[in-house]
Amino acid sequence: MIPIDPQIKELEFVEYAKNQPEYMPLPARRDGSGTVVTRWKLSWMERIKIFWKGEFYLQLLTFNKPLQPISLSLDRPEIMTTRQNGTFVQ
Repeated sequence: MIPIDPQIKELEFVEYAKNQPEYMPLPARRDGSGTVVTRWKLSWMERIKIFWKGEFYLQLLTFNKPLQPISLSLDRPEIMTTRQNGTFVQ
């Protein structure tokens, strides 16, 4: 898997770990509420393996801090663009 730009123009482009040689740079898009979206490209072998096994692993480095809410999706996420009564809505 390789990370690629999510190409969601409503969000600001950021690149995490850009100057950290121990990590691969992670292109992402971020909104004002702190939501970060990443997108990943699978190789043909990875696609076949997921099709065959129907599972994958997600590894998060928390550095013993509280785990942040995450969401995996095969579809482009809905982007919250405005705030109404303290809640972001589309």
